[in-house]
Amino acid sequence: MTYTLPLEWLQPVKMARIIAHWSAGAYRASDLDKQHYHFIVEGSGIVVRGDHVIADNVNTADGKYAAHTKGCNTGSIGVSMACMAGAAESPFNPGKFPMTETQWARAMDVIAQLASFYKIPVTNKTILSHAEVQPNLGIKQNGKWDFTRLAFDQSVVGAKACGDKMRRDVLERTR
Repeated sequence: MTYTLPLEWLQPVKMARIIAHWSAGAYRASDLDKQHYHFIVEGSGIVVRGDHVIADNVNTADGKYAAHTKGCNTGSIGVSMACMAGAAESPFNPGKFPMTETQWARAMDVIAQLASFYKIPVTNKTILSHAEVQPNLGIKQNGKWDFTRLAFDQSVVGAKACGDKMRRDVLERTR
């Protein structure tokens, strides 16, 4: 791994999965982003910590947690890339803030460290994108397509293809 999160950002709790997102915003982590994600990778590759610690998502019954995925926040760590404002899925338009290869690489570093620290196996049900939650876990989402396209590699199309690339890249970093 080329980047590591500060250990004080991690708590020794049991987590089940990591869900990757894009913020649908600009390249800087907004206050709204910080409310919803544990970690946000800005356009420059800088990782920003969200308002909620990972332990907040062990049990979401108190309403104080990072609400990043409808019906799937308990036991889930939310990692987002700050990008894709104004994007459209079809025909594909990455908007004014397309996901960058730098962001992707840093997000894969973060996810790999989290998977290792929390002993989360790399599978399509445990390391997945928001677009994979409904097909892989059967939890209905509201038209989320983050991410079914990679602006920096437009040959990768579809939630499964993007998720498979993510898992390959994460595995590469955990070896």
